[in-house]
Amino acid sequence: MERDDLATLRALGFKDEELKTLGLWDVPTGKPADLAEAYIRRSKKRDDLATLRAHVRDVCRTAAAQGKTIRHVWFEQRSASKAHVRREQFDSAIAALLEGLSKTFYVWKTDRLSRRGMGQVGLLLDDFDKRGARLVSVTEGLDSAQGGRMMFAWLSERAREEAKDIALRTKTGGDAHKAEGRWPGGVAPYGLHSPKGLGKLTQNPKEYTHARKLIAERLLNGITPAEIANDLNQRKISTRKGKQWRAQTVIHLAHSPSWAGLIPDRERATDEFGTPLEKWYRGGPLMGSDGHPIACGEGVVTFAEWQKIQAIITGRSRPGSAIGDRTRGVRKAATIMTGILRCPYCKGPMGNGGANYRCLARINQGVSVCVGVATKRGRVDDAMEVIWTNHILSLPVDSPTIHAIARRWLSYEDPAKEARRQAVLAALDRAASRELKLNKEFFLGATGGMDEATYDLLRADLAAQIAGLKAEVADLAKVGDLTPLMSSEALAVLWNGGGVEKRRALIQAAVKRVTVLPPKGKGDRTPIEKRLVIEWRDKQDARNIDAAMGFIERRRLEQEALQTA
Repeated sequence: MERDDLATLRALGFKDEELKTLGLWDVPTGKPADLAEAYIRRSKKRDDLATLRAHVRDVCRTAAAQGKTIRHVWFEQRSASKAHVRREQFDSAIAALLEGLSKTFYVWKTDRLSRRGMGQVGLLLDDFDKRGARLVSVTEGLDSAQGGRMMFAWLSERAREEAKDIALRTKTGGDAHKAEGRWPGGVAPYGLHSPKGLGKLTQNPKEYTHARKLIAERLLNGITPAEIANDLNQRKISTRKGKQWRAQTVIHLAHSPSWAGLIPDRERATDEFGTPLEKWYRGGPLMGSDGHPIACGEGVVTFAEWQKIQAIITGRSRPGSAIGDRTRGVRKAATIMTGILRCPYCKGPMGNGGANYRCLARINQGVSVCVGVATKRGRVDDAMEVIWTNHILSLPVDSPTIHAIARRWLSYEDPAKEARRQAVLAALDRAASRELKLNKEFFLGATGGMDEATYDLLRADLAAQIAGLKAEVADLAKVGDLTPLMSSEALAVLWNGGGVEKRRALIQAAVKRVTVLPPKGKGDRTPIEKRLVIEWRDKQDARNIDAAMGFIERRRLEQEALQTA
């Protein structure tokens, strides 16, 4: 038996002998008070693994000096300053402490924990205090159980300001380079590359001929992206990453101004509070002060050809349809199994194909990639409704799946509640930042600054505001009534009361994926439920599948009897 994190430690470059020396070899045992979690984070892939190994060693030395055993080393590469970025390893590490598996949480430095300020770190420390757990910053010598909370506040806010400064410097430098016609970096479009140190796009000799002759010229001649993708796949010409071509890949390439050797103009999306998101709105080429697009080297097509291709693709769009219509906003879900159903041949997703679920690889890349499979949507949807219902009824009340379903359903039933939760969290961040600035002004301000009475009054108001916001966050985070998941009648009402999007969310809360086995031959009469291979999220939960299959068979016979009556 080996540690759960052994693969991660080896991926970081540790040898087995060193792991034994660091106390990271044996499976950890002992009381929660003697165990600890270690969280290691890097922001970018180019960060040296040797540095990360040094972080782990420092944490292990501190843990050994304090008589603690590292239960698990959690490592991930994620931003810690963006509220919309989900850090799965961070969440798992926190969950281990909240569930009582250990009592100590080690980080190498406060900015490795979070760059979102005291709003997030303060809530985390509150949860730790309730469970008798503690947060330890190794290099800064801080321990939340020994009066280090105020220093954590200062350092977490400092880390947030550093994140803003880094983003500002990066954006300013990038904008200046783009205005001068320098390639902003990133992946060059197919057919082009940017040699190191040149700062310009130039033709890629390995790809340019294919990009020009087989893609660009065909687009100019009105050949559809799906036909182009299928031909490239039949010729065994792969993408730069060695993958098969898809119609959408060709379309993305055609829309890119960089394919014409121009600087792209992108606008970053923000949430309702003005916080930048990892989502960009694609525009056309960046225009210079003279009103002309800014070039950054050679292109596969000229600017005039690029504009013609845009007109050809746009001309195929049909308002109100799924074909190239960009006026409809976000498309609404039309099927409950899209994103869950898998093709048995290529293991890729199956999507909406009219009356059927069809293999998307077959649709977008052609038969040269996958022979594909298709099946009636109604049969699959009806079968999954009954199988899902019986599975949920077989789960215990405290099942993680039950709570996941409750959270997803309630977020749909009461979207205002989720929006309010996000607003309260943002307000809490701002209040915590104001509290820190108030303390800084009073304790470190120049002579003649704020008097003690004013400070006490302002601090009391802020403390009351923060306490109220924390209480509201806790109240909004509560899981609602689980009664609808306890009986077949109530569960049927829950299912029937929602549209396609809600039903899809309910299924996704319990199911990872469903593979449709191919038919045995033409006219195969095998019931569809026997061709569905389901991978449940909660594998340890028992499910009454025999009862579900029996119910489906009875329902099918009843429908046949009604049709023949």
